[in-house]
Amino acid sequence: MKKLVYLSLGSNLGDRRATLEAAIERLGALGEVKKVSSFYDTDPVEFTNQPEFLNCAVELETEKMPRQFLAATQAIEHDLGRRRAAANPGPRVKGPRPIDIDILIFGRALVTTAGLTIPHPAMHERRFVLEPLAEIAPDLRHPVTKKTVREMLHALPAGGPAVRKAK
Repeated sequence: MKKLVYLSLGSNLGDRRATLEAAIERLGALGEVKKVSSFYDTDPVEFTNQPEFLNCAVELETEKMPRQFLAATQAIEHDLGRRRAAANPGPRVKGPRPIDIDILIFGRALVTTAGLTIPHPAMHERRFVLEPLAEIAPDLRHPVTKKTVREMLHALPAGGPAVRKAK
């Protein structure tokens, strides 16, 4: 059964645009890439002493199950130069990285495991996620809060880290 999956992609090391484009191309092996947002330059969040990110959102239709899909996206990250600390299997390090692929929403799935939470637990707090996602799916509803992406974006406080369409 096919499911629509929404992803947030980010890069802040190396040729950020080329890395995002390569990731999007490789995601095509997991299903059909339906939509890709513009690219956005974004200030880092949480760990701010690092280079600016380039972010985008992707809508993809897949037949894979969430854990299979996660393993495949982590393989793409690895192929594109991302190295995770083996000694730290917990939350991802928020430091510089060539590629980060986050699963935001996976069809109607609700998943809470040690290595995967769907919907993404912080998506509603992150302008760098919601701005690109609102471009391609403004009326998409969060499966738990039932708010649309547009509503979540408008609910964010003014100010905060900058998110600008890249040139």
